Amino acid sequence: MAVIIKDNAVVLFQGDSITDAGRNREDGNDLSVRGFVMMTAALFSSLYPEKRVKFLNRGIGGDKISDLRSRWQKDCIDLKPDWVSILVGINDCYRRFNENRPVTTEEFEEDYRFIIAETRQKCNAGIILCEPFLIPSDEEKAKWRDDLDPKIHVVRKLAREFGAIYVPFDGLLAQACTRREPAFWSPDGVHPAAPAHAVMARAWMNAVTV
Repeated sequence: MAVIIKDNAVVLFQGDSITDAGRNREDGNDLSVRGFVMMTAALFSSLYPEKRVKFLNRGIGGDKISDLRSRWQKDCIDLKPDWVSILVGINDCYRRFNENRPVTTEEFEEDYRFIIAETRQKCNAGIILCEPFLIPSDEEKAKWRDDLDPKIHVVRKLAREFGAIYVPFDGLLAQACTRREPAFWSPDGVHPAAPAHAVMARAWMNAVTV
C-alpha cells in the first residue's frame, strides 16, 4: 500500500462549514482544532512525516457551490495546490427547504464543472471529490433527499468524467448509522459529531492510498 500524494505537496481542502469547522480565517495555515480536515492532516502526517505535505483549509460555513465558484481564483488557483479536495452541496439543498431558494441540479453541475475545469487547466492539480451527505436525524430532513440525491449523482458523474478520486461519505455515514443511532454521528443530520469526522478522515486517507 502506498499513498499517492508526493513529497512537499500542497493539499487544499475546500467546502462549507463541515470543512471550515470553526477555523481561524485570519490565519491562512489554521486547519481548525476540530473536524475532518484537521484529523486527516494529523493522520497523514503521523503516517508519512517524511513527506512534509502542507495542508490548507479554505472552507467557509454556509457556502454553496456558487460561492466556491465566486472565490475560486483567490481561494484555490492563487494557492497553487497540487491536490484539491472538495466537499460541497448540503447548503445548496438547505436553501430550498429553509429559504425557498432552490439550486437546480443543472445549476449545481454547471458551477461544479467550472471549478474542476479551472483547477485542472490552471493548476494541473489532482482532484478529490467528497460526496455530500445527510444523516437521517428526523422525518423533516428525510424530505431533503429528493434534492440532495440528484446532486450526489452529479458529483459521482463529474468524478467519472474528470478521473477524480471519489470519497463516498454519504454511503459510509449511512453505514455507520447501522452501528449506532444517527444522533451519535450528527445531532442535526448535517454537521458531523467528532466520531463522524473521524470516519470521514479515515475514508479520505483510504481514498488516497492504493
